[in-house]
Amino acid sequence: MKIALTIVFIIIAIALAILVLSQEGKDNGFTGSFTGSVDTYWSKNKKHSKEARIQKATAILGALFIIIAAILSSKWM
Repeated sequence: MKIALTIVFIIIAIALAILVLSQEGKDNGFTGSFTGSVDTYWSKNKKHSKEARIQKATAILGALFIIIAAILSSKWM
């Protein structure tokens, strides 16, 4: 059981690293406060974009990563 959970943990870690590295940077950082940002059609409908799906998958895999890490470090395993 512990070996299978460790293998799943490693797969999730690799997938999480790939998803984090594939995300785009935030455009409206420090310079956005000076230049201002324009609400475009694309920025208003981002919840249906590829980037939104990547962010959702990252959040889910991150939660699974933490849960499995807690299970593997518990004294019951």
